[in-house]
Amino acid sequence: MSPDWPVETARLILRPFVAEDFEAVHAMRSDPEVARYLYQEPLSEEETRDRLARSIASWSSEGDWLSAAIVERASGATVGDVAFHWVSERDRTAEIGFILDPRHQGKGYATEAARAMLDWAFGTAGLHRVIGRTEARNTASSRVLEKLGMRLEAHLVENEWVKGEWQSELVYAVLDREWSPS
Repeated sequence: MSPDWPVETARLILRPFVAEDFEAVHAMRSDPEVARYLYQEPLSEEETRDRLARSIASWSSEGDWLSAAIVERASGATVGDVAFHWVSERDRTAEIGFILDPRHQGKGYATEAARAMLDWAFGTAGLHRVIGRTEARNTASSRVLEKLGMRLEAHLVENEWVKGEWQSELVYAVLDREWSPS
């Protein structure tokens, strides 16, 4: 299942990734600042091609990711991605994530894109719960999750060894009955 593409907001178009998104995806995924709070290091061109191929794949079963390109209406530029990880089919739970090109951060695009995807998740896909996880130092992602109305449920202290250091994690969540559609 996937949204009825494209999903349009006031300033953005969300659509499936296509091969032509390679340059924009690579620019983001190879940027050390973008990778700073991700599990992987900046991606090589080959790793970006593999990542893009997985992003183009469909969301059909537990464990899959549903990724959407975030396209700025005004310029037509691919400025980020928003994705759902299907955590549990039985529990109707998914995890939301987002990445924005640093040149387009601070404009509210992540919140706008994530809100549109959450509308779909709760309104059409029938999800019961959506979580958002972020490295505790990633204040920008925390702000987005809070603007979406997600509640902080956990602060896991030094729970993961990532990139040569202990990292802490914040876990946010929202339930279908708590969600206010846009």
